[in-house]
Amino acid sequence: MAAARADWPEFRGPWSNGHANPPGSSNLIGLPLTWSETNNVTWKTPIPFRGWSTPVIMNGQIWITTATEDGHDFYVLCVEEKSGKILLNKKLFHADAPEVLGNALNCYASPSATLESGRVYVHFGTYGTACLDTATFKVLWKREDIHCRHYRGPGSSPFLYGDLLILSFDGIDVQFISALDKKDGHTVWKTDRTADWNDAGPDGRPFSEGDLRKAYSTPIIVPAGNRVELVSSGSRSVYGYDPLTGKELWQVKHMGASAAPRPVFGQDLVFVSTGFAKTELLAIRPGGSGNVTTNNVVWRVTRGVTHLPSPVVVDDLIFMLADNGVVICLEAATGKEVWQERIGAEYAGSAMYGDGRIYCLGQDGKARVIKASRTYELLATNPFDGSFMSSPAVSGKALILRTKTNLYRVEETPAKP
Repeated sequence: MAAARADWPEFRGPWSNGHANPPGSSNLIGLPLTWSETNNVTWKTPIPFRGWSTPVIMNGQIWITTATEDGHDFYVLCVEEKSGKILLNKKLFHADAPEVLGNALNCYASPSATLESGRVYVHFGTYGTACLDTATFKVLWKREDIHCRHYRGPGSSPFLYGDLLILSFDGIDVQFISALDKKDGHTVWKTDRTADWNDAGPDGRPFSEGDLRKAYSTPIIVPAGNRVELVSSGSRSVYGYDPLTGKELWQVKHMGASAAPRPVFGQDLVFVSTGFAKTELLAIRPGGSGNVTTNNVVWRVTRGVTHLPSPVVVDDLIFMLADNGVVICLEAATGKEVWQERIGAEYAGSAMYGDGRIYCLGQDGKARVIKASRTYELLATNPFDGSFMSSPAVSGKALILRTKTNLYRVEETPAKP
């Protein structure tokens, strides 16, 4: 049985899949089911400026990013997990002329940080990447020379693989994936996307225009026979790369664009939302070489597919929370629909699985908790003041939740005698 981990070191947690429970474990963590502003909240801390990044947690520290609403200044914050006290509020980067976002769905601090013992890695896309010592808060290195035009702000989060920090840059001008040496930040490899931008999209516009070349998705690492692959969702294609060298191994072509959900792995398949334009959920068998669109796409669905929240795979089921508040449960092996229900509100953050439940944070400030089973059951609706744009994080028995204005620690508290 895998050992339990209390930390949440990256976007979507210790296993990159939104699970709070260790793989193979049937033990309950003891996560809270119900809460409100006056119930089961250990502390509440106001967070300055604006950021959608998910909290990451290790060794009693919570790290988040934020930025001024005009995009001129970019900050990292460290919060003491026990008390909610802000230990560090440090400006890392400045932009004289940031791109105008153009919509309210994104902001300038959407990518989540990633943690390992002694170090935190903070990323703001084209505006800068930095590594800090988590004990001294000293900046160990910075990069401000890796650029693309995000057009509507950065979105893809960094993550660690061995000694590499993996970054994605899918802008309207250039599209590439890159790996930095985590020790000093120098570029180890950089691989350009090889999508065919000459084809027209579903609405007749060529993929060479605007949003149709962008993506916001964070890659994952998956097993594929005798090798591991970095699976990355971009505009027009899903890619498999060698994570150590950046070599493109395979490509699945599609007609989607501006993909945001992080792929998930389960039942020996990778599940990928293609984003906007032509929206599909693809079940892809990893492995192979070259164009594997025909041979490696096991199934695809188009009904109720998410644009923003990442799906969750639990055993033989996929739970997909769509932006419009519709939750669909599918069989992972076949894509067959098990059930579909509307739970209300709109959603941007990804769902999380823990203790047999799916936690969904709405833009209306309510967290809805549903049963992770073949039968739909809404277990709780928990209101907070504010609006959720980020995803939940877990530390021990506590949920660490971020609204647009505050950070919360939520956990079951003993009843007063």
